[in-house]
Amino acid sequence: MKKKRILFTGGGTAGHVIVNLALIPVYQRDGWEIDYIGSKDGIEKKLIGKLEGVTYHPISTGKLRRYMSKENFKDPFKVLKGTMQAARIIGKRKPSIIFSKGGFVSVPVILAANLKRVPAVIHESDYTPGLANKIAIPFAKKVLATFPETMDFLPEKKTEYVGAVIREELFQGDKKKGLAFAGLTKEKPVLLIMGGSGGSRKINETVRESLPQLLDTLQIIHICGQGNVDSAITEKGYAQFEYINEELKDIFAASDYVLSRAGANAIFEFLALQIPMLLIPLSKQASRGDQIINARSFKEKQYAQVLEEEDLTRDSLVKELTKLKEKAPIIRDKMKEYKSEKARDRVIEILKEIQK
Repeated sequence: MKKKRILFTGGGTAGHVIVNLALIPVYQRDGWEIDYIGSKDGIEKKLIGKLEGVTYHPISTGKLRRYMSKENFKDPFKVLKGTMQAARIIGKRKPSIIFSKGGFVSVPVILAANLKRVPAVIHESDYTPGLANKIAIPFAKKVLATFPETMDFLPEKKTEYVGAVIREELFQGDKKKGLAFAGLTKEKPVLLIMGGSGGSRKINETVRESLPQLLDTLQIIHICGQGNVDSAITEKGYAQFEYINEELKDIFAASDYVLSRAGANAIFEFLALQIPMLLIPLSKQASRGDQIINARSFKEKQYAQVLEEEDLTRDSLVKELTKLKEKAPIIRDKMKEYKSEKARDRVIEILKEIQK
């Protein structure tokens, strides 16, 4: 009997990979052959390339910039090359279904899927669709939304609200292991700081300036991004890491509060785990403003406090974290009202319904 095959794509940031990481184990347990198309050197290669039972295929891809650059003239040719490469991979591997998490690497894959007449499903995590997904949506069979409000921005006939897909292993974290991994104790609550998969210079600098005040009442786990660990800082109760992967579930279990960017996948994971959050969304100068909208939505629902990056200083950070600690009981109560729609199971049902 011929084995069933699924092809995943998505990359550029960890947020464009996390949902795929949540779905891949399900298909592995069910005996599917799994392929993944990503970029040659993106974070998706680091996260997916080492998974057993997943064949990783790198392709050429352009970066979809919203600003003037001479690279913009090269990118259409890179996308065309990537589409041809993806079409060859799809033709050779013959997947029954393609699942895209977005990011610029996904555009050639969805275009190639359309050429090869393989049904493709796109998952949009953010409140409003990103540029890559906007380009790809006309060529997809189905589009899935994380925020119910996102339905207003997507074609009604092919869109369904499914909610956030959460990695099941995150619910299996061990607080003791997390504290031990970070070299911390049970004496003070733990603040987890995450600046996104690339880190954040301003968040890193402001946190380190604020350590004398913060460490009076908190212990800190700081995931600061590649090359951003400051080995000169040796204060007790402050643990720095470039990146955490396998131990992340234990780190989450050990965390009482989190300071984070406002990428949709991350904030929905904190919500599901009921960790009160202070969100510092990427500014419009550094993004299309999607994180600002995500953060605003969570603040309105009383899941989070928000501090705009333009307002981030040592004093404002300490002040907002103090507020977060005070409001944490109310935030946790609100978080308990959030009901998971079993999004992962619904996504799998949809993929099964439309597979070739």
